[in-house]
Amino acid sequence: MAIAIALVVLVVASVLFHFLSPWWATPLASNWKQMDDTLTITLVITGIFFVVINLFVGYIVWRYRHREGHRAHYAPENRRLELGLTALTTVGIIVLLAPGLFVYADYVRPPKEAMVMEVVGQQWQWAFRFPGPGGELGTTDPRFVSGTNPLGLNPDDPNGQDDLIVVGPEVHLPLNRPVKVLLRSKDVLHDFYVPPFRARMNMVPGMVTSFWFTPTQVGRFDILCAQLCGVGHYNMRGHVVVDEPAAFDAWLAKQSSFVMTQTRASVPVAGVAGAAGAGGAAGAVGGVDLVEQGRALAQSKGCVGCHSIDGAPGVGPTWKGLYGKTETFADGTTATVDDAFIKREIEDPHARLVRGFGPLMPKMPVTEAEVAALTAYIRAHGTGAAGAPQAGSK
Repeated sequence: MAIAIALVVLVVASVLFHFLSPWWATPLASNWKQMDDTLTITLVITGIFFVVINLFVGYIVWRYRHREGHRAHYAPENRRLELGLTALTTVGIIVLLAPGLFVYADYVRPPKEAMVMEVVGQQWQWAFRFPGPGGELGTTDPRFVSGTNPLGLNPDDPNGQDDLIVVGPEVHLPLNRPVKVLLRSKDVLHDFYVPPFRARMNMVPGMVTSFWFTPTQVGRFDILCAQLCGVGHYNMRGHVVVDEPAAFDAWLAKQSSFVMTQTRASVPVAGVAGAAGAGGAAGAVGGVDLVEQGRALAQSKGCVGCHSIDGAPGVGPTWKGLYGKTETFADGTTATVDDAFIKREIEDPHARLVRGFGPLMPKMPVTEAEVAALTAYIRAHGTGAAGAPQAGSK
């Protein structure tokens, strides 16, 4: 009897929780109302089965409870019942799957006029690419990935010379214009997910997946990684900013093309690195604040997923008071955290491990200028030794 009562209470509580729960889907901000409709159909069908089956089981438990003088009828097989349940289950699965199959077919079949955006995932950061004036994306290959070519564009492909590169967690899109999204991963399985768009797709290493959507509301929307991709997964976030078409065109015009990034990368960076070491964390070269540049790099490259800046424990050493501190490695040796220390740890994170921390930091290509900016950012969060030089104020 207690089990029967518990099943009834479970059903009633579940139904009440559904209707009274404060957790509902975010307001729709794209063309994919079909996604909401499909999920609603699935929820209604599974909800009906949940209620009916549990109430039925509760009734059976009560109806055929143990009583003196009553004995259950033993029937090891019932072919008619088995066939009926199999047929009913088959129909139910078809009803559940059919709407989703039709919606998914549209989901991966973009309209011809859709603009193209490529999304590249890497632990734990996002990067984006748009076709340039030529209207066609260039080819890519992992062997071309470097500190100056983080997306691995083929330098010999003329179609890629004018591709617009956005390395960072924020991307802009135009309002009411279809967008075909191409997705690839540089390391492990990721998932590009924007909840208000009802749009998501796995990013599988070695493959290019795709879907499309049309933003229907101006605003700023969170990008999430919806596949567990490592210890910094929770911090693999970004933003999609939906602009009016004119504002989007103005933003896009400010982005650097692949050929421009290669030209800038060819400029000597010794002066920048020297300024970071001699001029302090807040030094500026060519009008660029190294601390701010380092902050942006730490966010875009996923460093903040493992290294805190407030002293909180994490899967990597905190950056608060790190500069000038003496670190002890797993083999018992020690070293002072200075520019050379930081450079070595960034470029070859597995060569030596700080005691108490595992080999979790991915090895990623970085330029001398990026190392200098990250070093400046680390210095800006204080030093761990009295004699170490303090970072200047911004």
